[in-house]
Amino acid sequence: MKILIGYDGSQCADAAIGDLRRAGLPEDVEAQVVTVAEVWLPPPTAGEAIKSSSRDAGRIDSIIQPMYAKARRAMQEAEHLASQGRWRVSSLFPKWNVTGTASYGSPAWELIFTADKWQPDLVVVGSHGQSALGRFVLGSVSQVVLNEAQCSVRIARGRIEEPDTPVRIVVGLDGSAASEVVITEVTNRMWPANSQVKAIVVDDPSGVNFAGEDDASGNETEADHAWAEKILSKNAAVLRRVPGIEVITELIEGNPKNELLRAAEEWNADCIFVGSAGSSNTTDRFILGSVSAAVSSRAHCSVEVVRKK
Repeated sequence: MKILIGYDGSQCADAAIGDLRRAGLPEDVEAQVVTVAEVWLPPPTAGEAIKSSSRDAGRIDSIIQPMYAKARRAMQEAEHLASQGRWRVSSLFPKWNVTGTASYGSPAWELIFTADKWQPDLVVVGSHGQSALGRFVLGSVSQVVLNEAQCSVRIARGRIEEPDTPVRIVVGLDGSAASEVVITEVTNRMWPANSQVKAIVVDDPSGVNFAGEDDASGNETEADHAWAEKILSKNAAVLRRVPGIEVITELIEGNPKNELLRAAEEWNADCIFVGSAGSSNTTDRFILGSVSAAVSSRAHCSVEVVRKK
């Protein structure tokens, strides 16, 4: 598994790395920690390049050189933070192959460009927080990365937990191909013993029913409920094949964007897993694409938005 981690040295970024201990990740991981200095480096000899053609070369050079020196200091700090992040990841996951790199530019887009080139399975960013120098804000970065990355994204919110506290994850389902990808990802993880998974389907009464036009009973509510129960039963059976985890199912009526958050908070979940897009098998009733954005921005816990590899 390849994991790309955005790191800015903040408490939020450190907590995001710590949160990975409860993400069920394998031992065979290649991780890259990336720190981005939000600066743009002018050429160090820009003044020299224009001396022969400009009478203002000295004045321009006096402006560019201090800018370059400031940018270089920012890059040096970024390199230091990348090394710090690499050390932190390695200390928590000694079997991982971890590298640290620094770059400059727009933090969000540098992470996206790196992901496009390196092709990780998962990008990890903190939910908010600002670096000590007030430059690299992962809060705004996380939403851009979530929207633009081609792979799964984990918006990590580390929380203080007792070492023996069971890992608890909520899985939002809607019967779509996207939620099937979520189930596959969850079942492929290496969860510690006694982990708990709560599979949830939220039945939104304001939407079109699950059964759609194929329902011949004339009772949309009953058909809708039966279809939701079928989704839960099918996916719970798959989840129960994973050794060492307890599977709970819950059918809730309401708005998915609100009910997934409420259920996760009341249950004290570590993470919510949702699909990135897609609708139910028969209609556009419950689109996790819109739900994922709302959940990731408002959840009290980490959120992993799963995209098909």
